[in-house]
Amino acid sequence: MITNARARFVRVSARKARLVLDQIRGKSVGDALATLQFTPRAAARLIEKVLRSAVANAEHNHQVRNLDDLRVVQAVADGGPSLKRVQPRAMGRAFFIKHRTSHLTIAVSDEVNGTRGGLTRPRHLRVRRLPAPGPAVAAPAARPPRGKGRAKSKEKK
Repeated sequence: MITNARARFVRVSARKARLVLDQIRGKSVGDALATLQFTPRAAARLIEKVLRSAVANAEHNHQVRNLDDLRVVQAVADGGPSLKRVQPRAMGRAFFIKHRTSHLTIAVSDEVNGTRGGLTRPRHLRVRRLPAPGPAVAAPAARPPRGKGRAKSKEKK
């Protein structure tokens, strides 16, 4: 069963959060928590909170008892609204600062009988399968070589 947890309007840029999320995606929850604990980035503390919330949601909402089976199947950092600030500069100029926010989403799932519990890849990451080869189609007839019908180029004197 897939269980989600989401933290919205987090004061960390999505780009910085993705660096940490890429390290835990696909790992078991225990490994992911250990990785986050020793990651020296501010985003790691925030992502750890969201991951613990996803585990608590799995326990409470879906009665998952064996937490060793949970895996991080989705970890996404989407951009949120930016807080715009102005920093005064020399000669009356203004320098604009954008404090970026993000929306963190983590999904955990327990594996069911060795299968991935009906998980699918996101649509933009799916591999497109080519259709099975059908009966061979005859190649079009070869064109006759061009010969007399072509105009001759003029030679320079």
